Formats: sequence, structure tokens, C-alpha cells
Amino acid sequence: MGEAGGSTECALPAGKLAKRMTLTTTGVAIVTGAGSGLGRAIVRKLLTNGWKVAAAGRRDLPLRETVTAGAWSPDAALAMSADVTAPESVAALFTAVRDRWHRLDLLVNNAGVFGPAGAVDELTVPQWRQIVDTNLTGSFLCAQHAVRMMKGQEPMGGRIINNGSISAHSPRPRSAGYTATKHGITGLTKSIALDGRQFDIACGQIDIGNAATEMTQVIGRGAVQADGSVIPEPTFDADYVADAILYMASLPLDANVQFLTITATKMPFIGRG
Repeated sequence: MGEAGGSTECALPAGKLAKRMTLTTTGVAIVTGAGSGLGRAIVRKLLTNGWKVAAAGRRDLPLRETVTAGAWSPDAALAMSADVTAPESVAALFTAVRDRWHRLDLLVNNAGVFGPAGAVDELTVPQWRQIVDTNLTGSFLCAQHAVRMMKGQEPMGGRIINNGSISAHSPRPRSAGYTATKHGITGLTKSIALDGRQFDIACGQIDIGNAATEMTQVIGRGAVQADGSVIPEPTFDADYVADAILYMASLPLDANVQFLTITATKMPFIGRG
């Protein structure tokens, strides 16, 4: 994986379709929304497993907290303040990674907001734009820079993992903005995966339901259901999400997890009930 990466040969069973593949063991990654919650768990999981990681987010102090306490070398981590809604800020993030490590092997598009709750007739235009700018345009801007880097580096290629949501499949009540952006992420994921094929760029999506983070504390206390009732919903350890991201990132570039869904087992998702 270039000067910042390494690989392990894995022999598959004999047969017409068997071949030798290279499993990714280390590389250079950018994780957005890294100051807390899932982003922090993902950054630490990658660092612990030998990756070099740029932790990006809006708040400098939480980012430094994400990368400082661990068994990894300080040189393996970069805390980078960045606003994914601002093109110039995203450009500066990717320039910093290029200058420091000279390549990019993985982008985890994790930054996102729920935004104000509301049906389509209740959201104001500024509220709508806030959600779209962060969740969808932010992922687009980061993917745009990542693809450009991955196309131009040697060896060419890399992987993008987009954080979708259960709401990319089925909405919660009064979540028009959030749900629309997460459906948009699915379209973006498919388009990047298709357009990236010839450049050895793989793109997949992880759809997460009720990982236990600061953002989901309210769900554990009570969430509005489709029938109007309010019930507490189960959550699960966010470290399992980080494990899933590590698995997706560790595949060779000729294999891709296109979509992975991970939820609390008893979460009201299938049928939303």
C-alpha cells in the first residue's frame, strides 16, 4: 500500500476460481466526524491496528482527545480541524494528509447530523440546507478529493466507506431531512463504486442502527415510533461498528463489501416494529 502501507499474502483453496489476494493490513486513512462517538471509535480501532489516521472534525480539543491516548505512535495520528460543508476546509484536510503521508488508502465518510426533527412541511429551508450540506454535500466533497488522490497515487487505488443509516432504508417519523440525505448517500455510494472500478477504487456503505453514542442517548430513553407511541429502543456497543469498518477496510481492493447493515438485534427496524 505504498510507503505507509503493508500487505499479507493469503492463499485460497485450490480450484478454477481460486487466486492469491493481498489483504490490506495498514495504510493511510481519513475519518470525518472523529471528535466523538462512532468517529472516535473508528479512529482508535484503525490506529490500534497499525493504520495512520487523520481524525477530522469541527472541534480541535475533542479531536486531540481522540488521538492522544493509545498504544499507537504519535506520528501515526493527525488531529485536523475541518468543516466538511466548506470546500476550502476539505481541500486543506486532504492537502495536509498528502503532505504528511503522500497517499490515501481509506476515507471513512462519517460526519453527519440528525438536524432538527420535522416533516417535509415543517422544516425551514435553512434547516434543510444545514442537514444536506453536512450529510450529503460533505460526503461528496470528501469523496471528490479522495478519488482524485487515489487516482493519482502509486500504487493507484483505495477505498471509501460511507456511513449511511437505517434511515437509508426506512425513515423514522419527522425525519424528512435526515432520511433524504441518507438515501442520497446510497446513490453516492453506488456511483463512486461504479466510476471507481477502473481506478481500483472500491466504495461501500455501512448502515448502522442504534450504536450507543452521545447522539443515541435519547433513543435509549424513548423514541417516537410510526404509530405515535414513544418507547425506549435497545442500543449496542459502538466498538462493533469500528470492528466492521476495520473488516471492510482490510479487504483487498478486488473485493468489496457494498452494503453492510449492523443494528441492535431488538431494534424496531424490520417493519419498524
